[in-house]
Amino acid sequence: MKLINDWKFLLMACLTLGLAPFVPEPHVWGKLRWVLGGAVGMKPMDWFDLLMHGFPFLLLIRFLILKMLKKI
Repeated sequence: MKLINDWKFLLMACLTLGLAPFVPEPHVWGKLRWVLGGAVGMKPMDWFDLLMHGFPFLLLIRFLILKMLKKI
């Protein structure tokens, strides 16, 4: 529980797992563009991949919301 409330850990997770691989563009960015473009041709593995690369960002957003509400 301590790790998901540590902003340094969450930021590092976003910068490493969330954005990897970095070339030619961050992976999560490419998946989000695919979804916003209608998700045509996305397979279950692509959705799972989006979830795994996007999870650190979801945890960081959760942390920021809780911090603003002074719950942490």
